[in-house]
Amino acid sequence: MGNGRLTEDVYTAADARLAEADARVTAEYPGEPPGRQPVHTVYVPASRYKTRLVADWGKQALRVFGEHADQLGLDADIADRVRTKLLTEPIEDLRIDFEDGLGRPGDDEEDATALAAGRTLAVTGGTPFVGIRFKSFEQATRRRGIRTLDLFLAGLLESGPLPEGFVVTLPKVTAVEQVEVAADVLERLESAYGLPEGSLRFEVQIETAQSVVDLDGTVAVPRIIQAARGRCSGLHYGTYDYSAGLGISAEYQSMEHPAADFAKQLMQVSAAGTGVRLSDGSTNKLPVGDAILPAWREHLRLVRRSLENGFYQGWDLHPHQLPTRFAATYAFFREGFPAALGRLRDYADQTGRGVLDEPATAQALASFLLRGLDCGAVDAGELSFSRAELDGYARRTV
Repeated sequence: MGNGRLTEDVYTAADARLAEADARVTAEYPGEPPGRQPVHTVYVPASRYKTRLVADWGKQALRVFGEHADQLGLDADIADRVRTKLLTEPIEDLRIDFEDGLGRPGDDEEDATALAAGRTLAVTGGTPFVGIRFKSFEQATRRRGIRTLDLFLAGLLESGPLPEGFVVTLPKVTAVEQVEVAADVLERLESAYGLPEGSLRFEVQIETAQSVVDLDGTVAVPRIIQAARGRCSGLHYGTYDYSAGLGISAEYQSMEHPAADFAKQLMQVSAAGTGVRLSDGSTNKLPVGDAILPAWREHLRLVRRSLENGFYQGWDLHPHQLPTRFAATYAFFREGFPAALGRLRDYADQTGRGVLDEPATAQALASFLLRGLDCGAVDAGELSFSRAELDGYARRTV
């Protein structure tokens, strides 16, 4: 090795000046978290939550898919995978909704519903991810939201442990301080119920103008992530509350409105590298009655658009949306699978054929393959990498 002209004190000074920044970047940007991300979150009103809900949604979705699937023109392999999914795991992430879905039935009724829903979940399970959405931490609903979460946990934990994949949802954030208090409340609940530290995590709904840009003109989303003190697992875009808050008329409120894209792009930039995952919102055009096929085609297009834009999760509000959620997701990953596998194989073998990919692109390719594997679009036998190898590339440890 040749000798340069800089002395050791230059290297030492650079290290010293950047030590604090190095520690901050390491702490705030841990990268993509390990493990599966659900492709959707299903919201059901708490008053309708029951023991057989997941099975009933799967049965209803399978029936309507059987009646109308041929008219969608799906590839036979995609259709088979959708049928299997609806039979085995029709809902990946279930959110029992005590906010808009429940309304304000009165304290006694909501108390009883919260306890009952917790007890039902304890004996039912049935989804890889599950939780509740409680009322916001704005002044009018704050105490009700906290009490509902407390009582739900009481009903749940009296019969068993906290489910894996448990997460709660904080809606309608209008001040970053609400996120700070939510983190404090979860910490107190862990102590009260003897839960391990950090076991209660929450996702924040980005559905108000204040949760995107703060009063002083700064971007609020990064501050929301920081205010959660490591408890924020996701940011979920709320299509209709956000659009209405901006004054967009009901006819034009949509997941693909330019205002929606602006908010979601700020979410992406703010969450990139933090380990906080993103979810797109919902469409309220339900595939029912004579509208089944038009609504299905729109849902297919919107889910595909979200995937292409880097949002791998979205909301579903009706059993009939499940077939097109999975069909669009499977088609996206099946279509991209051969090229992604080939490029990652070339990168691993250092062949230099076709495309010269950077390590960051190899990370994206591995993440793509893992997502396809997790959702059922790709079979393990089709991969020439083990899951551990893909995890290594996805987290840039290979």
